[in-house]
Amino acid sequence: MSAARRPPYYLGIDLGGTNIKSGVVDDAGQSCSSVSMKTEAARGADVGLETLAEAARRAVKASGLDWKDIEAVGLGSPGTMDIEAGLLLDPPNLPGWDNLPIRQRLADLLHKPTFLQNDANAAAYGEYWAGAGRDAKSLGLFTLGTGIGCGIIDHGRIIVGRHSNGAECGHLIIQMENARQCSCGAYGHLEAYASATALVKRANEALEEGISSRLHEARAKGVLTSRAIAEAAEAGDVLARRLMRETARYLAVGAVNLMNTIDPDMILFGGGMIAAGTTLLNDIRGDIQSLAFPIPAASIVIEYAALGGDAGYIGAAGCARLMHQGASAS
Repeated sequence: MSAARRPPYYLGIDLGGTNIKSGVVDDAGQSCSSVSMKTEAARGADVGLETLAEAARRAVKASGLDWKDIEAVGLGSPGTMDIEAGLLLDPPNLPGWDNLPIRQRLADLLHKPTFLQNDANAAAYGEYWAGAGRDAKSLGLFTLGTGIGCGIIDHGRIIVGRHSNGAECGHLIIQMENARQCSCGAYGHLEAYASATALVKRANEALEEGISSRLHEARAKGVLTSRAIAEAAEAGDVLARRLMRETARYLAVGAVNLMNTIDPDMILFGGGMIAAGTTLLNDIRGDIQSLAFPIPAASIVIEYAALGGDAGYIGAAGCARLMHQGASAS
């Protein structure tokens, strides 16, 4: 049974290249509603903004609240941006949305104070505020999907950097020579080795070499996904287990780089490919123990993220709460 709602209320929107997820969140981080809509990004920014606004309206209606109950709106978005100016600069999965004053445009549609944040930062704040990191003072979150997103929270502060490009730890360089190419075009990045996309690519390469595995069947059926590989590994498939073991090693290298940079209480991992069991997380923990300095290795907490696909909109609402309360106080 959910706890009693605690006003005031905030609206969070998680903008993705494929879907928009929106929800109302109370002052304690409890979700009061959530809705999902197709982004239809290729139809352009004007249509996209109307869809964002419609997703917001539906979320408020689903919550049973009125618009007057919503204090502020938070929008988590992918792509390079100028957070302070509220601009999307060059979002690769939102074609034609370049140099878009998205914060002000959405505020004009919704008539509410609106705040923009990077989507991975928003998800990290969601976990810090209302998820697996609620008892931590600082954390890093790696989101493992098509790419690798990352967000860093330190004593309640979202690390965005001087030019809104902080915490891009999916692009930590973990290999210098004979390195794999990242989706960004550069070489040797963590994303090129340990994202869900990279895991499937590495599996296909191994299968093409003729290695025996139950993954051949999944490939033939067109369902060779990161989740399928993780599940096969948990079931004892030798190739899948090797692939997941290598993935854990790569992620541990990324985590240790983050530990050496910000010394957090906790590092979280989220994404579909980690939902099949605990083996991956235990492997990451073991590799961190062998790679990191002993003292931080002894204190770091390594866990799965808790909010799943809701982290983005919950965190975006939390960012709106944080910024709105800060603005009110000043």
